[in-house]
This record gives sequence, C-alpha cells and structure tokens, in this order.
Amino acid sequence: MTSSSESSLEQKLANFDPNALGDASGGVYGLPFTVDEAQVVVVPVPWEVTVSYGAGTAKGPAAIRDASFQVDLYDPDIPDAWRLGLAMEDDDETWAHASNELRPQAANYIGWLEDGMPATKGATLGAVPAQVTAKGKELLEWLKQKTGAYLDAGKGVVVLGGDHSTPLGYLHALAERHEEFGILQIDAHCDLRPAYEGFEYSHASIMYNALQLPQVKKLVQVGIRDLCQQEAEFVDESKGRVVMFQSRFLRDSMYAGKSWKKQCNKIIAQLPPKVYLSFDIDGLDPKLCPGTGTPVPGGLEFEEALYLIRKVVRSGREIIGCDLNEVAPGDTDWNGVVGARLLYHLCNWMAVSQGRIAARDIDIAEKEE
Repeated sequence: MTSSSESSLEQKLANFDPNALGDASGGVYGLPFTVDEAQVVVVPVPWEVTVSYGAGTAKGPAAIRDASFQVDLYDPDIPDAWRLGLAMEDDDETWAHASNELRPQAANYIGWLEDGMPATKGATLGAVPAQVTAKGKELLEWLKQKTGAYLDAGKGVVVLGGDHSTPLGYLHALAERHEEFGILQIDAHCDLRPAYEGFEYSHASIMYNALQLPQVKKLVQVGIRDLCQQEAEFVDESKGRVVMFQSRFLRDSMYAGKSWKKQCNKIIAQLPPKVYLSFDIDGLDPKLCPGTGTPVPGGLEFEEALYLIRKVVRSGREIIGCDLNEVAPGDTDWNGVVGARLLYHLCNWMAVSQGRIAARDIDIAEKEE
C-alpha cells in the first residue's frame, strides 16, 4: 500500500462513524474501505448452474450486500471489528451471464434425467454435462487465480456464492499455499456425490472434489441430515479422513443432557491446526433460510453455529479461508438479512484467527460461568 493510500485509510478510520446509519452508497455494511485498503475481501460468485431443486442462489451475493446496510457493526467479543477493513468486490457480470445462460440448459437436462432419459431428446440434451463441466473448470481456474492474488497480497478472503460448487477454485489456491489443512463443513448435505447428475462440478459434489486435493487431510461435517447410501459408505471407507456429526445424533446428545459446549469440543478435537470453513446456509434451521435451494428440517440455530465458530478460533486454530453459499433471496428480505449477519461474523472471526484484529481474551459466556 502506498503512502497516499495509507493516509487515505487513516483518514477513513478517523472519520468513520460506526454508529451512523449504513451508507448504501459506500461499501458492504456501509463501510468506507476499498478492496485495496481492506484486510479481508469478499469475492462474490453469482453462479448456480447445477442446482437440482430450487434456484435463486446466484442472486445471493446481491441480496446480502443490500441487507448488509442494516447490520449494526458492534460485536461484544470484537468491539473494534469494523476497523479491520472489510470490502466486497462487485459481482462479476461475466459469470452471472454464464450462469444465466447455462442454468436453463442444465435444468432441462435434469428434467430429462428425471423423465427417464427419453430418446427423443437425447440428441439435444446429451452434450449438456460436458458444456457445464467445461465452464465449471473455467470458473475454478478464474477463482483460483483471483483468490490466489489476494492471498499473495496478504489479504484474508471469503468466497460468497452462489451455489456450493463455487469455492472449489479457492480451495485449490489454498492448497498451493498450505501443506495441509482441514475443512469444517456446516451443511444439511454431505456433498460427497461424484459428478452428481453428470455434472463434475455439481453443488452436490463440492466436498468429493475438495477431497481430491491431497492437502485436505480432514473433512469434518456438522449438521448433516440428508445423505444417500453412497455418501454414507464413502464416509465409512474414508478411514477417518471424513468425520460426520449428523444433526440427529447431535440432537440426541442434547436431549440426553450433553451440552453444546461439550459437543463443540468434540467436533473441534477432530480439526487440524489450519481450518477452512465452508458454510452452506442450509446447515441452519430452514426457518432462518427458507429461500435456500434444498431446505431440510432440523439444523443448527444461528447462535449454535456462531458458538462453534468462536470455539474453533479460541481453540487456537487458524481459519485460513471460508465461504458462505446457497443464500437465495426468496420472497422476502429475511434470507439476505440472516446471510449478511452470518457473513459479518465469518469475516471477523476468520480475521481474529489470523491475528488481523483482536477479540476479548476471555469469552463473555465463559467468564460468566
């Protein structure tokens, strides 16, 4: 950063009023920082070609940006969070356009599969998976280069989907810069299906694809409540590389009197020192994300998820990157409201784990005990 930009940043830090109304003419959350000035950059990826049920996640980044201006910036655990320097890129219209073009073709292909693949349409639809896969590969390489450049510039990066296929390029960038790390996945689904519905880069295949990276030593899944037999067998055959904390068994333990704190400790014990956090919004109870593409009853409460994330950071583990996906605006602003608040916490706690900003030494709840 040049001296003039450093001076500009200092002026912004001195003049910004975190108590004022969110300025929609400013950056995300009404913050005054540019991408160059920011320590943490949010990269939106408006892509949802392979969604297999409800659509709309490509509009998630814009919905979150719009809702962000209603988020108060004070966090009792990180009082100076806003000073971190957080900025969000504009949506890349190239990928939004590509998603809009390919999504109807993929939807027609999925419909053809569901109809039993009638021969009358085979000639026109059979080539769709190859087209989608080729574009998905392009997206992977584009995001790998973009996020890699930010990482090399010393910034923290959060990818904001779009569907859950979007962060794969970011995982590739991290794999080139870290010898090994684990993934903490909060999700209703395992996403361990190889080339689901014929799409190599399907939203339902993201973790299968991530595990092709030898640097990913562990995948810890939390909140799972919808999986197929193939995925269950994959987990069983992984020899501990994949550990699943299904929603049902987490609830059973809570009903039996085991605290969420103890369960979080058990989850965190499975994680290596470096962690990538992948958050599919449908990992939450669907009352918090009714617009998401494939909602499933059950799931984590908002504060349960945040408690787990805080515990991961306070355990001394570093969150080397994270993503938030599958937020779809739906018929109300509610989905964007929840997504914006969740994104703010993800950015801040990732930054704390990386030493970019300080949190209180003692968790407030722990201190009260």
